[in-house]
Amino acid sequence: MLKTLAVANYRSINKLVVPLGRLNLITGPNGSGKSNLYRALRLLAETAQGGVVNALAREGGLDSTFWAGPPTISRRMRNGEVAIEGGPRSKAKRLRLGFAGEDFSYAISLGLPEPSLSWFSLDPEIKRECIWAGPLYRPASLLVGRSGPMVKARAGRDWEVLAQHTPSFDSLFDQVGNLRGSPEVLLLRESIRGWRFYDHFRSDAEAPARQPQLGTRTPVLHHEGRDLAAALRTIIEIGDAEALRAAISDAFPGSRLEIAPLQGARFAIEFHQEGLLRPLSAAELSDGTLRYLLLVAALLTPRPPTLMVLNEPETSLHPDLLPALARLIVQASEHSQVWVVSHASRLIAALQQDPACNCIVLEKELGQTTIVGQGILDEPAWNWPD
Repeated sequence: MLKTLAVANYRSINKLVVPLGRLNLITGPNGSGKSNLYRALRLLAETAQGGVVNALAREGGLDSTFWAGPPTISRRMRNGEVAIEGGPRSKAKRLRLGFAGEDFSYAISLGLPEPSLSWFSLDPEIKRECIWAGPLYRPASLLVGRSGPMVKARAGRDWEVLAQHTPSFDSLFDQVGNLRGSPEVLLLRESIRGWRFYDHFRSDAEAPARQPQLGTRTPVLHHEGRDLAAALRTIIEIGDAEALRAAISDAFPGSRLEIAPLQGARFAIEFHQEGLLRPLSAAELSDGTLRYLLLVAALLTPRPPTLMVLNEPETSLHPDLLPALARLIVQASEHSQVWVVSHASRLIAALQQDPACNCIVLEKELGQTTIVGQGILDEPAWNWPD
């Protein structure tokens, strides 16, 4: 489980250290930085997929994503005594992302490339990466460190150089085959690759979830939801079928869900509602009903991830469905660490009824995303590697 998420110099986030629990609720007014915090976590996930540099380049490069305000905002600036202005930058321009886990922690620092004639000028370079033991970085806890192209790992009381010419666009996690003597790199990579993000379920008339699809055993719902019928049937056969029935009944009293086999090994959804003489197909379901079924399939997965992130799951859902969705999320948090980014008051209120809910309320002060009520002494301990 992640204990802390740290972000520096990313869009509206100048410096943010977020305490995490088993169930995390990220909320705040529009424009407070919820999406930026979510995107920062997605960027961290891209490090294990080999895509962090490409992801930043798609956002316009480091210049477009870097914090646009001054490096520090003084007390006099906050009080309006002096104008907000930046002086000469004393440190190199770095976008930093990191997290502290129960066993291992990780941080990455990205910067601008040296001036050259290359056409890939939007591609930032990975300047520093570190993996250390425990939640707080200190030199004695460092296990694997990367400075520029050189990667070294701890070998007893000494250091062993594992690579000297690592490409600036490749993460540590892309070098697993060359780092066989450092199992923590592989363990951490596989853990990050197991994170699941659900933020783009299609429910339009042409959505794949509305059409009968080829049915293969599907313990993990695709992030677009295209294998919904197969995922629901997998829950019925090897997952918690009773929890699935309860989730449908909780949201739609008197209703039940069945999966029908069709020719060509295709599966189709049949949704039985009280008072109707025939079941409804997925193509006939409302957007809200279909999205609820997609969330049910994601949350009741027979193969729970280490981290599941739901970005605005309330989209298209009727407010009356939100308490049932909240109960599903709380149930899922017993097996996975869960992030929910939401501004739906009814969903927020329902999740906050759970004692384990870690509610993070964001606000924006002078263009900078901050956590409401978090003072210097409330911030989790965090050290960026040198």
